Amino acid sequence: MTDPTPRLDQRFSDPGTQATPWPVTREALEHAQLFWITTVRSDGRPHVTPLVAVWLDDALHFCTGPAEQKTFNLAANPHVVLTTGDGHWDRGLDVVVEGEAVRVTDPAALARLAAAWSAKWDGRWRFQATGTGFAHEDGGRALVFTVTPAKILAFTKGTFTQTRYLPGA
Repeated sequence: MTDPTPRLDQRFSDPGTQATPWPVTREALEHAQLFWITTVRSDGRPHVTPLVAVWLDDALHFCTGPAEQKTFNLAANPHVVLTTGDGHWDRGLDVVVEGEAVRVTDPAALARLAAAWSAKWDGRWRFQATGTGFAHEDGGRALVFTVTPAKILAFTKGTFTQTRYLPGA
């Protein structure tokens, strides 16, 4: 998603508005403290839950416990939607990332991601990279996933715009 071309959807945007520039949306992804992930249960029902994630190398990365509902859902269907934003209707920016969650097991990638988590939250989220994911200081384990965006939508509020970014666009 390196510098994708933003595309304003005029159907859902105020007249005379401009698309949200990619650097603004990228900054929102980099600095968001909380995301909501939507996965699909085996019976087709959606499952939504909050989590922390990091934006690194043009992708979102998250972790989850091996016995959590997200993990079971992802084993059957890797399609996810991650959202972040502001709870106000008349100001702020909301961002939606669609893609497939792919498990990360490469030790070098896991070590780099563990460092990114620690740096983003001033050391409050500390993980050790293992051969299967992350280990918590308390002994807990987490699986790590990467979502390379298939599509990103940005919703600017106040002056309302809907901007779409596609990989390679």
